[in-house]
Amino acid sequence: MPKSEKRSNQIAKQQTLPDTYPVFLQELKQHIRESQLRAAVSVNRELVLLYWRIGRDILVRQQRENWGAKVIDRLAADLKKSFPEMKGFSPRNLKYMRAFAGAWPEEEFVQEVLAQITWYHNLTLLEKLTVESDRVWYAKASIQHGWSRNVLVHQIETALHKRTGAAVTNFERTLPPPQSDLAQQITRDPYTFDFLMLAEDAHERELEQGLLAHLRDFLLELGVGFAFVASQYRLDVGGSDFFIDLLFYHLKLRCFVVIDLKAKAFEPEFVGKMNFYLAAVDDLLRHPDDRPSIGLIICKTKDQVVAEYALRNTTTPIGISEYKLSESLPADLKGSLPTIEELENELGKGAK
Repeated sequence: MPKSEKRSNQIAKQQTLPDTYPVFLQELKQHIRESQLRAAVSVNRELVLLYWRIGRDILVRQQRENWGAKVIDRLAADLKKSFPEMKGFSPRNLKYMRAFAGAWPEEEFVQEVLAQITWYHNLTLLEKLTVESDRVWYAKASIQHGWSRNVLVHQIETALHKRTGAAVTNFERTLPPPQSDLAQQITRDPYTFDFLMLAEDAHERELEQGLLAHLRDFLLELGVGFAFVASQYRLDVGGSDFFIDLLFYHLKLRCFVVIDLKAKAFEPEFVGKMNFYLAAVDDLLRHPDDRPSIGLIICKTKDQVVAEYALRNTTTPIGISEYKLSESLPADLKGSLPTIEELENELGKGAK
């Protein structure tokens, strides 16, 4: 073989990528992304701690030296001049820092919890909540579920902390601990379907179709862990067809969750129908490793005492909740309302 041809073959071989290169590249990109995430988390943590310490120092000097508003204005101007590359030293934000430190006097809690969420999350807690225990609940929930600021705002405005685990259930009697506690915590009462523009007299089919059309919002309202399986799921029992309104699987509970929608007040007969569905799902769909299926009956309204009586002697795990739609609006205004996507975009701009 001529030397020139041999040399060309060597160059071509050197330029040919090895078979393992795509995998190597993917792994390297993953390492870089993880490093970027850790850096972003670290930067956020340091920023929140810095703001808290600035707020604490302002508080101390205001109490000791009786600083007025003019001092904060001057401080903002001097900090901007000294650190022109940094944002966040406006008089307004310095006052937020002071309020932040005043609301959370314990630095340890700020380090362990509040530094894990963004400054905008912390401002939301300050502005929208006044009770410390509520602020703690939403701060920890934001960390646990990875809520964006917009989602946090929505959960606060719909009073999620009051609705969580509030359904009438028989879980404590029909499920072993700790599954019974977890099952109770995945319930809401009422469920807030404010993303649906339906009339109060909407039929069950309209309600179901609306939830499916806004499945992302529905899953957010249901909570973390719900995986959508099907709507109008067909069960063949004794040669007859029966249809489940909505079928989910819960990843933490490791069980199917059957949801029956009722666009009217709760009636005890609904429990018998749910018993039938749960028995069929456990026999036909449940894997040997799955836990017993759970039923959720979501009605327009319910009487607490009637619901408790209906579940008293029931041996299958069932919960009963209400749902609420958005407030009724005049027909001539509904067409001019912004969509959920438009609202999210506007909120996203405000969070930046």
